[in-house]
Order: sequence, then C-alpha cells, then structure tokens
Amino acid sequence: MLRVAVIGAGFFARFHYEAWARLADVELVGACDLDLSKAQSAAAEFGGQAWDDPAAMIAALKPDLIDVATPPATHLAMVTLASSAGTACICQKPLAPTLEESREIVRVAKEAGIPLIVHENFRFQPWYREIKRWIDDGRLGEPYQATFRLRPGDGQGPEAYLSRQPYFQDMERFLIHETGIHLIDVFRFLFGEIEAVYADLRRLNPVIAGEDAGHVLFSCRGGLRALFDGNRLSGHVAENPRLTMGELAVEGSDGTLFLNGDGGLSFLPLGGQMQPVDYAWENRGFGGDCVAALQAHVTEHMLRGGVLENTGADYLRNIEIEDAIYQSARESRRIALD
Repeated sequence: MLRVAVIGAGFFARFHYEAWARLADVELVGACDLDLSKAQSAAAEFGGQAWDDPAAMIAALKPDLIDVATPPATHLAMVTLASSAGTACICQKPLAPTLEESREIVRVAKEAGIPLIVHENFRFQPWYREIKRWIDDGRLGEPYQATFRLRPGDGQGPEAYLSRQPYFQDMERFLIHETGIHLIDVFRFLFGEIEAVYADLRRLNPVIAGEDAGHVLFSCRGGLRALFDGNRLSGHVAENPRLTMGELAVEGSDGTLFLNGDGGLSFLPLGGQMQPVDYAWENRGFGGDCVAALQAHVTEHMLRGGVLENTGADYLRNIEIEDAIYQSARESRRIALD
C-alpha cells in the first residue's frame, strides 16, 4: 500500500481526494488545510486524519507520498517540507508563480533526492492518450498541424471564477500560466519538442488582472505547427463545457482527427467520409477521470517502478515555453527556444 497525505482541501483538491480514495493500493492517511473545517470535511468523506498544520501532519503520519494541492505561491514551501522529510511529492500546476521559483522547487527536490512529479493531468485525459496512439501508429500519416480552441465560457462579468477559484481574478498571468500550460504539455506529449513560439495575448474582462484571450503558434520539432486559440469568455458545443474545455483538430497527410466538446473523436480520411472513433473512457471525476489516471500512474511508479511521466525536471521545459510566450506577446515577435 502507498500511504498518501494531501495538503490542500479546496475546490480542485477534492478531485485528488476522491481519486486516491478509490485506488485499491493506496491508503489516504491525511488531509490538511489551513481551514481545518475543509480538512475535516475531506477526511470524513474520503478517509485519513484532518490537520491544519502540514509540517505536523508530515512528522506525525510519515506518509510515502505528499500530494500538494494548494495555490502556486505556496508550492515552494510545501515541496521544501516534503524534501526535508525525504518524502516523494506530487505538486499541482502551475508549479510556481515564476520560472525562477519553479527552478528552485526542482533544485530543492533534487538535492533532497526525492521524486517530484507535477500534477499535470490533461495529458492523462483519455482522448489525448487515444490521439497519441493514432499518431504513434501512423494512422494520420505525416502530421502537418493542429489547432486547439479553448472555450470554457466561464470568464464573463464581475463574478467570473469567484464560485470555484476566486484567486483566478488576481493572477497577473492567467490564460497561459493557469490554463494554456495544460496545452503546452499536451502539445509536447503529442507532437514532440517545441522549438519556437509566437503569441498575441489580450484581456477581455476588465475585472481580472491577467489575460483571458489570445493565440499562440507553436513550431514543433519536425515541422508541425500547432495553434492554441484561447478565449475563456466564449463557449463551445458541449454538455459539460469543462469536460474537454474546447475542441481539437489534428491534421495529417492521410486525414484529420477531431475531438469534440463531449470527448468524442472522429476521423475524416483524405477524400473520404467522417467516421466515429470508438475508444473506451469513463465520464467520471474531472476531464474523463484524468486525475485518477495520473495518480494511478504515479502509484504504479512508486510501488512497482513503472516509467514516470511529468517529473519536475522535465516539466521545467513547459514553464520555459510559457515564459517565451509572454516574452513574444510583449515584444510582438517570434521567440526561438534553446
């Protein structure tokens, strides 16, 4: 059994607790939040002891893995606590408010010799795993380009984001730092390394501090171009607009693979007719149960030594790309990455 303690018990953290609670080879031993009532609620529903002091919880329970599900500004302190205890750590994204602090988090974990995994769950969404299989199997031929249209439709008016994650309104970097980072990681997962970016970002809702719309063009190794077209104010066709958060088209020499807002995939072969793609997934939790898929992946690594995705060291590349996007938007030019 893998003994897990979670720090944070806010809106999204509950997806973490629910997933840990149903993994057969995991024991959820602790729930911690500065608001003890939230920790008590999580512990009562999903198991473990409730705490309001993360250091005391770690010292008392000595978990095998600490899952940090707190806002980005707290992550360095939380990973430092885990590192001091010699305990493996999963840390939510955004990893930190800045690239420099993200590098410090990775350095602290590396010097302590602990595994550090970033909770970047979009790549574990079942539609992206299926699209990756199609690309790797060569069923699209030579991939040419891809476009993702982010349209969650939750960013309008003075009450935008307040019901779930109110700190969104105060983030000076928002669309890319909080949301677009998912697609940076997905594009790297699907299409390989990103070599250059060009970005045009803007703010539509005046009540928030950061940008909430924009376009980013990614140049990927091998020549593929990927476009992120994001607008948090507009919606898309979906029963649940937060399921996929938008729509994707991946175009290749043999046809185009489409993802719709309900998690459905369809394939248009070159010169042929659109055909549905049948693949297995469960509409549970968040994003096709991607939180549970990520946590099962980490559990497999911790208990049986499976290959690990999303290490902190590898994830730094995503944040370097994010930084280049903001530089591109400021300077109105294409930015090449090392």
